[in-house]
Amino acid sequence: MEVYEAVKTVLAVRSYEAKRVPADVVAQIVEAGRLTASSMNRQPWHFIVVEDPETLHRLGDLARSGPYIAAAPLAIAVAIEKESPYSVSDASRAIQSMVLTAWGEGVGSNWVGFKNLSSVGALLNVPESFEVLAVLSFGYPTRTLGKGKKQRKPLAQIASREQYGQPFE
Repeated sequence: MEVYEAVKTVLAVRSYEAKRVPADVVAQIVEAGRLTASSMNRQPWHFIVVEDPETLHRLGDLARSGPYIAAAPLAIAVAIEKESPYSVSDASRAIQSMVLTAWGEGVGSNWVGFKNLSSVGALLNVPESFEVLAVLSFGYPTRTLGKGKKQRKPLAQIASREQYGQPFE
């Protein structure tokens, strides 16, 4: 799948088949995160790949906005360096790279949480110098999704040319 097609069609997936994501696809997803650009190349992130069903179930209990993690075959917790002023933006970029790479391989995902995941950090033994930014759930969607059928504001409402309010045409 071409990059623009992935961006255009990716949707949040919260229901997954009980089918493992192949090891080579998992590696490709994590590698996409690793290869993402970061400010001054600091790479202020750490990715924790979780495939153990018991741990996934516990993650589903701990991440209040993502109980469906419990039924996912794969999750990746994204921890960021607390002291880095760029960690949130850099890790967010890495998350998007992983989401799009997974989608290109037919694997759906969703971003769960935004900081305040100290209980997840404790479960995964994340050191004190890091905090968990998010947990990403991954798996093959249980149903066919309407790829590209997104409700988005018109471009004229969210983009300008040269100065705010100048029509982007």
